Amino acid sequence: MGTERGEFERLAEEFLRVLENERNASVHTVRAYRREVGNFAAYLGETLGAGAKIAAVEHLHIRGYLGSLYERGLSKASAARALAAVRSWFRWMAKEHRLAQNPALLVSTPKLPKHLPRVPSMEEVNGLLDAMEAGAGAKDEAAAWPARDRMIFELLYGCGIRNSELVGINMADIQWKNDAILVKGKGRKQRYVPLGDEAAMAMRAFLPLRESRLREAGKMVLVTDGPLVTNLRMRGACRLTTRSVGRIVKRIALARGLASDVHPHTLRHAFGTHMLEEGADLRAIQEMLGHERLSTTQRYTHLTAGQVQRVYDETHPRAR
Repeated sequence: MGTERGEFERLAEEFLRVLENERNASVHTVRAYRREVGNFAAYLGETLGAGAKIAAVEHLHIRGYLGSLYERGLSKASAARALAAVRSWFRWMAKEHRLAQNPALLVSTPKLPKHLPRVPSMEEVNGLLDAMEAGAGAKDEAAAWPARDRMIFELLYGCGIRNSELVGINMADIQWKNDAILVKGKGRKQRYVPLGDEAAMAMRAFLPLRESRLREAGKMVLVTDGPLVTNLRMRGACRLTTRSVGRIVKRIALARGLASDVHPHTLRHAFGTHMLEEGADLRAIQEMLGHERLSTTQRYTHLTAGQVQRVYDETHPRAR
């Protein structure tokens, strides 16, 4: 009796195995797709009944599922993420000839509000970093470990890396001779990012303190290996979590007078925006941020009409 309903679950599990093993998707992506595709497969079983086959699924069923998400109070952004996972599942089934046609192609993505998060100005970020540098050796009420927390800010803003990329850096990834760091991005892709002077100075100031605490905790093996960004008490594997980084960034930013919505990704936005404002090439910024599509970089860099006009006036031979 449960055989036909099991077809949805079986196909979902098969897709997730492909995602994890053949496409090298990140742990976060697999976890999110498992949740979204699993929920939709369960919805199909409840809606179509035990005897239904995957070929019976129509675009109206997918739209109905999106409607059920809205009824549960989910936002358009959450529904769009669910739809993206469902689309990937049906695209895979169509490619593998499990379906004659792909019903997900007829379902449009929920229209999302186009708002760009506010990016702190260069003066604001530099003021915060200068204050952190001045107080790195002293007691700072906002910073649990001033030298480490300063390094966190310098790497997020100076290298434009993601929170997950920051906490994933190991000592072996630091290429001092080449002034670069090897980071692991989305989809297990790796890239080198430039290590600027200020970030390198912050890192060199932190490393002796890191070594001292590791030795005190008896973690000798991690002194020249293991994670760069460690937790305060050297617990477990000593690696700081992304959630902890988020709390550190928000607490210090608020204490230094920045907006309440500042988080680690804000510093990544600021990296791209400020480089563009200073004349950096958009494709170079794309490479450093690790974006597959240039359109993603354009969203990050907050191109304004005034900036576009200024670049045109300064660079196009027929503009003057």
